[in-house]
Amino acid sequence: MPAYRPPRIPASDITPHHIYLSRRSFLGSAATAGLALAGGGGALAAPLAASPSSFKVNEPLTPKEAVTTYNNFYEFGVNKEDPSQNAGAFKPTPWSVKIDGMVGKPKVFGLEELMKIKQEERTYRMRCVEGWSMVIPWIGFPLAALLDQVEPLGSAKYVSFETVVRPEEMPGQGGFFQPLPWPYIEGLRLDEARHPLTILATGLYGETLPNQNGAPIRLVVPWKYGFKSIKSIVRISLVEKQPETTWKNSNAREYGFYSNVNPAVDHPRWSQATEQRIGEGGFFGAKRRATLPFNGYADQVASLYQGLDLKANY
Repeated sequence: MPAYRPPRIPASDITPHHIYLSRRSFLGSAATAGLALAGGGGALAAPLAASPSSFKVNEPLTPKEAVTTYNNFYEFGVNKEDPSQNAGAFKPTPWSVKIDGMVGKPKVFGLEELMKIKQEERTYRMRCVEGWSMVIPWIGFPLAALLDQVEPLGSAKYVSFETVVRPEEMPGQGGFFQPLPWPYIEGLRLDEARHPLTILATGLYGETLPNQNGAPIRLVVPWKYGFKSIKSIVRISLVEKQPETTWKNSNAREYGFYSNVNPAVDHPRWSQATEQRIGEGGFFGAKRRATLPFNGYADQVASLYQGLDLKANY
């Protein structure tokens, strides 16, 4: 039996037609300012206003082949090539996302409803905690646009996320050896979730999001390490207390709740001061480059952490 493939959705149906025709006008961030990564306390700042001109990235795109074949998605296997090889049987349609918790209007959204939220194309730098990075043209919409529809209550301070559990379709969730507990869970502070850089992605490179990249809908938080950008989301809950997260629960010494890209804080087993851009000179032939605070988005997001010790809150 042939592997299941999601229905092909034309890029013109995913993103507005004028953006589809001029896809090089990507949105993203070109901030490269440094930041002193220290302090104390925990004041929460309102996100900065956003405009297309402030989210522009003028960097070469990572080749699509690398973006779709070099992935971390443990539900399909722990090796980088496993997701693209093992995700063919996964069925991303039909799909729904439940939004509940501290909201005035809890609701279950079908994929069709989610696709009607205004889609944009944005190019973001994405960095993995292992020291590699990519530049990807995502298609999606601000998470804040979805949260507004359920009317968060004043008591909500955080947003938690949950991935689907389908061991019959996701081989990494079945079998004797389980690399992580399922479902995969993640979380953000509400102000992080509402920041205009934070999006729910439904596609990349003008096409429907591939299974191995988190189909049909995933989170993208470009100033944090990649494991924060949870894939194949089925539930979003607004809560009062900091939610549990998979990697912090599995190894708190190495993976904290915030997981902001911070070259001043090393992973216990390697330095985070430099990174390698996948696709430049082959997977392993590219020169290493300096890691930027907040992955280069300091101008946009540093105010969120004013007064917070980012070495203690890693």
